[in-house]
Amino acid sequence: MTQRSVHTMQPCNRKVVSMVLLGVLGSITMTGAAIATLPDIDHIISQKGKRFGPQDVALRVGEHITVVNDDDNFVHQAYVETEAFTFDSGDIEPGARAVITFPTEGDFAVLCGVHPKMKLVVHVR
Repeated sequence: MTQRSVHTMQPCNRKVVSMVLLGVLGSITMTGAAIATLPDIDHIISQKGKRFGPQDVALRVGEHITVVNDDDNFVHQAYVETEAFTFDSGDIEPGARAVITFPTEGDFAVLCGVHPKMKLVVHVR
């Protein structure tokens, strides 16, 4: 092949490469937009100093909270007792976690059986 034929192929290759790159960038952008609109399905709730933090959270049906005992010295518990569903974590040792999934709409109180004044309100829509 002569140099001329190589040069005449380059603009065509550039177009193909440009089209492929635009397609890839478009896919990444579309995927990023889709990921950004997904609901936050893991809500971390801290148990520390005989308090839940935060003390109020909003979820969608089927989402869950992860209750983490962030105290060094206290054992905690997390329980929900309603007509819709019940949950009891049992003892949550320091550093341990419990996951509570909310299967239905409603306003729910999550309490600590060890520290009765601890209360978390979960609004599920």
